[in-house]
Amino acid sequence: MTDSSTLFWITSRAAGTTAMVLSSAAVGRGGPERRSLHEILSLSTMVAIAVHGLSLLADSWLHPTVLDITVPFATSFRTLPTSIGIIAGWGMIILGLSYYARRRIGQARWKVIHRFTAAVWLLGLAHAFAEGTDAGKLWFIALIGLTAAPALVLLIVRHARPGSPVRKVLAPVSVP
Repeated sequence: MTDSSTLFWITSRAAGTTAMVLSSAAVGRGGPERRSLHEILSLSTMVAIAVHGLSLLADSWLHPTVLDITVPFATSFRTLPTSIGIIAGWGMIILGLSYYARRRIGQARWKVIHRFTAAVWLLGLAHAFAEGTDAGKLWFIALIGLTAAPALVLLIVRHARPGSPVRKVLAPVSVP
């Protein structure tokens, strides 16, 4: 039998890993049926992120405060990787919920905003491999690698093709 602190720590680990797997699986394009799956995976990712952070509040070893798990750079425990995770978590939640405001903010503006999801997803990967207790374990590397690799390839292909917004920004400037 484990104590309650271990239960909450394991719950947080499982939820964080689940959030990475679900967010990676949510990447892609497709028709209306794919859009529905994307929405379900995105909402599930947000729930997993919330469980990941909130379950730590009951961890009697770490003793984090609400401020520690919600505000970047507020904690003294592994400040940089924790803050990267907090930024990624809030980013995923805010960007995910922006879908429901797209009519209000305009479809074109929403599409621009939604592109930042890739950046916060990459921050989530950085957090997982820099902070997580499981980061160096083979099973974790394999699980996250296998689920994140296709999404990473799609991201690279999307931004490497001519006319992509990233290529336009990174294009060399010709001087007359």
